[in-house]
Amino acid sequence: MPKRVIIVGTGNAALCAAIAALEGGAQVLMLEKADEALAGGNTKYTAGAMRFAYEGRGDLLPLLSDANDPRLSRTEFGSYTQQQFADDLLSFNGGRPLSPEQSRLITGSLDTMTWLARHGVTFEPIWSRQSFEKGGKIIFWGGLTLAAENEGVGLFEMERDAVLRLGGEIRYNAGVTGLVTNGGHVTGVRVGDQTLKADAVILACGGFEASDELRQDWMGGNWRKAKVRGTPHNTGDGLMMAREVGAKAHGLYDGCHATPMDLHMADFGGLHWPPGERKNYRKICYFLGVMLNAQGARFVDEGKDFRNYTYAQFGRAVLDQPGHFAWQIFDAKVFDLLYAEYRFHDAHFVEADSLESLCAKLDGVDADAAFATLQSFNQAVDDDIPFDPTIRDGKAAHGLSVPRSNWAQRLNTPPYRAYPVTGGITFTYGGLAVSDRGAVVSDAGAEIPGLYACGEMVGGVFFEGYPGGSGLTSGAVFGRLAGTHAAES
Repeated sequence: MPKRVIIVGTGNAALCAAIAALEGGAQVLMLEKADEALAGGNTKYTAGAMRFAYEGRGDLLPLLSDANDPRLSRTEFGSYTQQQFADDLLSFNGGRPLSPEQSRLITGSLDTMTWLARHGVTFEPIWSRQSFEKGGKIIFWGGLTLAAENEGVGLFEMERDAVLRLGGEIRYNAGVTGLVTNGGHVTGVRVGDQTLKADAVILACGGFEASDELRQDWMGGNWRKAKVRGTPHNTGDGLMMAREVGAKAHGLYDGCHATPMDLHMADFGGLHWPPGERKNYRKICYFLGVMLNAQGARFVDEGKDFRNYTYAQFGRAVLDQPGHFAWQIFDAKVFDLLYAEYRFHDAHFVEADSLESLCAKLDGVDADAAFATLQSFNQAVDDDIPFDPTIRDGKAAHGLSVPRSNWAQRLNTPPYRAYPVTGGITFTYGGLAVSDRGAVVSDAGAEIPGLYACGEMVGGVFFEGYPGGSGLTSGAVFGRLAGTHAAES
């Protein structure tokens, strides 16, 4: 008899777990708390970018939806080795060594992407956000090259279709309220007053970012003020269920993936926008300008590194500022480099023909201090180094109390624009301990029979920051792992 596997959730990790379990001959039932329109967890809210190790274009072309795109002939993707991936993760570890979970993410990343492609999940180069044209070439930067076709919604739909082709079943409006155990084994789940039996249960229902109470309890008071960028349904249900049966908490519970986002955007927004516009609330072009807090002061090195290595940290930094907001300041010479979310019809900004007039329009900001900060910044910019957004160009602003390492340009070309931002939370880092089979580990250090976890529920993958695009890849790698071994239970 085939094993019966129940998967809680329908996001990227859950769907990868389902595909793998179905490949292993299991019967798979997916249970989704949301209705069909809001199924998919946080996956639908993403831009679909996936970071993985690759040696060159030969590893990328088999993954593409259109390998005949004429732009490919003049594109330089470079390489992104396993060592580079490891170095990037280590740069956010706060001195911690590479964790076992991070090692698994790195070594499994390319193989998992190839596996997804075999199941009809296709990708496209991130032309608009990860490349610049230089000398007639399209040059990718930062080690992040591909995103799922049609972004996060496309990733969800392609993975869902693969599950259905393989014979999996999905039930919506079926929130799991508890785990069923027998003699220490997990033998099923409860959905309301109904009990559903299984040989294995895979928890893939996200972190606790959508729970105001858990964010406050586990992360600190400021995080209650964060805007939730993704699904309203990730309220820590799976974590609480697992801990009730003795699962071991693991990872950094006060850590999360965050980003600067439009101060005036509503929580949980974006799914009604078409692909390419779902990220309009995100504001991550700070490296092209300056960020000021309510005191009119800079508070981060906006050019510390490429933005996909800093936005998770800077989202937290914005939330930690007085009033939990900041303003991003740009001049006209970079307007054409700003991402589409800055030009979206409902993007909030103010504009003026002088910096002094602009500072007077910054709600909640000490205008005199802000103007003085911008003047000091302009005087500190090194004009001897050319601006080059395709590399860490070393174009710095010297002698400032908060350094500026790259891409520093004088704000001297009117009109000037300022965008109000706050901190938005995407997913939490604290989760459960899992074995090398994806099984949930108990406080005593043993696998809990019949219980697996993947996606945001796996702790120890991220700590004090996040190289962009790693989250979806982690979900796929650990989803595949959990599904493969759950089918063997």
